Amino acid sequence: MHHIPRLLDLNPLPYLEALLNPFVALGIAMLVLALLTRMALLSVADLSFVLPLTATGYIISALLGKLFLGENVASNQWLGTCMIFAGVVFVGSTPEKSSLPPE
Repeated sequence: MHHIPRLLDLNPLPYLEALLNPFVALGIAMLVLALLTRMALLSVADLSFVLPLTATGYIISALLGKLFLGENVASNQWLGTCMIFAGVVFVGSTPEKSSLPPE
């Protein structure tokens, strides 16, 4: 959206242009894939196991934002990201307690 210099208002044309941007379309496709993946994970494991593991997306987002977008990530934000990573490692090291329903 930073590449669209116009002020977005009630005119739908800038929104349509943004949706037709290949990068935006790819982002939407990736969000759909992430949703389907999360649904598949939830069908085989407990929410208390899956949800912390999907928090690795926060770590990846911080790294990609720093590397590819040149965002300024402060030290307290890195500390928070490391805490999320530690929680993911802690939860990932616990055994899964799900059992599939009888057929």
